[in-house]
Amino acid sequence: MSFINLLRVAITAILSNKSRTLLSTLGIIIGVAAVITMMAIGEGSKQSIRKELSKWGTNLVSIHPGADMRGGVKRDPSSMQTLKLADYETIQREATLITHISPEVNSSGQVIYGANNTTTTIYGENTDYLTIKLWTIEEGDCFTEDDVRKSAKVCVVGRTVVEELFGDKNAPCIGKTIRFKSIPFRIVGVLKSKGYNSWGMDQDNLLIAPYTTVMKRIAAQTYFSSFQCSAVSEEKSDDAIDELTQILRRSHKLKEGAEDDFNIRSQQEMMETMSTTMTTIQTVLVVAAAFSLLVAGIGIMNIMLVSVTERTKEIGLRMSVGARGRDISRQFLIESIMISLTGGFIGIMLGYMLSWAAMSVGFPTSVPLWSVVVSFGVCALIGLFFGYIPARKAATMDPIEAIRYE
Repeated sequence: MSFINLLRVAITAILSNKSRTLLSTLGIIIGVAAVITMMAIGEGSKQSIRKELSKWGTNLVSIHPGADMRGGVKRDPSSMQTLKLADYETIQREATLITHISPEVNSSGQVIYGANNTTTTIYGENTDYLTIKLWTIEEGDCFTEDDVRKSAKVCVVGRTVVEELFGDKNAPCIGKTIRFKSIPFRIVGVLKSKGYNSWGMDQDNLLIAPYTTVMKRIAAQTYFSSFQCSAVSEEKSDDAIDELTQILRRSHKLKEGAEDDFNIRSQQEMMETMSTTMTTIQTVLVVAAAFSLLVAGIGIMNIMLVSVTERTKEIGLRMSVGARGRDISRQFLIESIMISLTGGFIGIMLGYMLSWAAMSVGFPTSVPLWSVVVSFGVCALIGLFFGYIPARKAATMDPIEAIRYE
C-alpha cells in the first residue's frame, strides 16, 4: 500500500475518534508548551543578565581584598586592609593592559537637603570611574583631578537622589549643597538615569565623590574597598588579570606558594558564572517539564493499543485481502506520529503564547529557534517510539483469529 493511502487511512481513523485524539495529544501539548516556556524564560534571563552586566563595561576588571586567617578564624574580606594607596600607584605605573583604574571606598548613610532626606550610598572614586562604569553626566560636570588632590567636598548625584531631595528628578540642583553624615557636599553634576537592574537595585540612588574626600572625611580609613579597572579589551581581560596578580603579589611581598590576599575578577567571568547558574536552573526546569512528555508518550501508546484492540476485525479483513504486516504496522505508526506531531505543533503555539504572557508581566523571555526544532523532533520520536508496540501487535495478528474476534 502506498504511503498516500496509508496517510489517508490514518487521518480517517484519527478524525473518527476526535475526543480520544484530543485526550491523547493533551499531554504532548502541555509538555511541549512547558518546555518552550521554560526555555524562553531561561534564555531571556541569561540575555537580560548579560545585558545588565554589560552596562558596567564588558572589559571591567574588579580587585577586592581577599579573606585572611587570624588565630584560626577566617576574617571577612570586607574587613581586610590589603589594598592601599601604594598598590594603586604601582598599578598605575606598571600595568600595561589596563587603560583606566579607580580606587574605590564607599559608605552608606543619610543624605539631607533642607527638610528632605533619603538613604543612599556614596562612592569615593577618581575621574576615571565614570568611563570604567559607563556612566554619563547629563547635567553639569564631573569633579576634577584637582578636586581629588584637594579632597574637595563636591559630588555627582544620581536621579533618584535628586528626586528624593528636590521633589523632581529634573529639578535644578547644580551648585546646591547637600549633607551626607553631616558633611556638606556641593553638587557639580547629575548622572544620566540607568534605572533598576535585573536584581531590583536602583542604580540611580548614589553619590560619587573624590575618593580622598570619602576616605578622610567620611570613612576615616587609609585603605580601599576595591579597585575598578578597564582592560584594554574584553579579549585581554584574562591577560590583564594575570598581570595585575603579579603586580599585587610583588607589591604585597607574597612568597612563592603563598595564597593571594586579594581577589581579581573580570566582568566576562561574572557573565559566564551567571550564565552557568541560569543554565543549570533552566536545565532542571526543562527536565521537570519533559517528564510530562514521557507520560504523554505512554498515554499515546495506551490509546493506540486500545485502538488496535477495537479494530482487530478490520485488521483481519485487510490482511485477508492482501495487506501485508508491514502495511498494517506503518498505518498505526503514522497514526501515532501524527497524533504526537499535532500535539507538538499546538504545544509550540501555546508555548509562544505563554512566553509572550510571561514577558507582558515582567519576565524576560526569548524563545530560541533550536528549542522549537528540538521539541518538534522529540514529538516525532515519541510518536515513533511509543507507537511501535501497538503497530507491532497489529502487524503480527493472525488474520483468521482477527476476523473471528468479537
